[in-house]
Amino acid sequence: MSTARVTFLLRMGDNALVLGHRLSEWCGTAPALEEDIALANTALDLIGQARMWLARAGVVEGADRSEDDLAMLRDAWDFRNLLLVEQPNHDFGHTIMRSFLFDHWHLAQLRALAGSRDAAVAAIAAKAVKEGAYHAERTAGLVVGLGDGTEESRARMQAALDRLWPFTGEMFADDEVDAAMAEAGIAPLPSSLRAGWDAAIGDVLADATLTRPEDGFAHAGGRTGARHSEHLGHMLTQMQWLQRAYPGASW
Repeated sequence: MSTARVTFLLRMGDNALVLGHRLSEWCGTAPALEEDIALANTALDLIGQARMWLARAGVVEGADRSEDDLAMLRDAWDFRNLLLVEQPNHDFGHTIMRSFLFDHWHLAQLRALAGSRDAAVAAIAAKAVKEGAYHAERTAGLVVGLGDGTEESRARMQAALDRLWPFTGEMFADDEVDAAMAEAGIAPLPSSLRAGWDAAIGDVLADATLTRPEDGFAHAGGRTGARHSEHLGHMLTQMQWLQRAYPGASW
């Protein structure tokens, strides 16, 4: 159970950490000052959540690894994040679509975890759920505004949706870790979140005049560490280089 619990906590922490870093890459380069600030603030929210999840993972693991150790000293194959969140930013519309698809899953997950039998998990989720609700509301509004906007903005959002959709199936794939967490009352089965996510996503896409892709092939492997895209390794070389270059450095 402890191994499964650590894996679950790493999955939650790694999702927040990787997406938080991706969004931080927009700092100073977003298309408008308001969006620059908003993306930076969202990145900070997610990295703050990552610290809580990874710190808890270190405690449960009992190997004397801090949240910084888990974030900065693991290699790509040790990460347990969804493949969706490690995908590159591309353009602004692609970035928003990636967050939109993740945010609605993340919010459903956090709401369920707020009722966890694990008091530490419930406390982290309860603290993060308000941020998650804001993230989901904000990205939904942007998807509608851009999808139902100009011809170019709609085309870009549809292209982003088509490109990212095959990465969404992984969010709802159950495995033995999920089964153990569900049996212990710690976390819901991912598959149980699918219907609510489908409904929420469908409503927004309809308002955005975007066509939902047909469900079909789904990429997998990120949550288990079996397969990550090349993009994660490139991202980690930037994220971790200072700690790797100067091990144990402190300010």
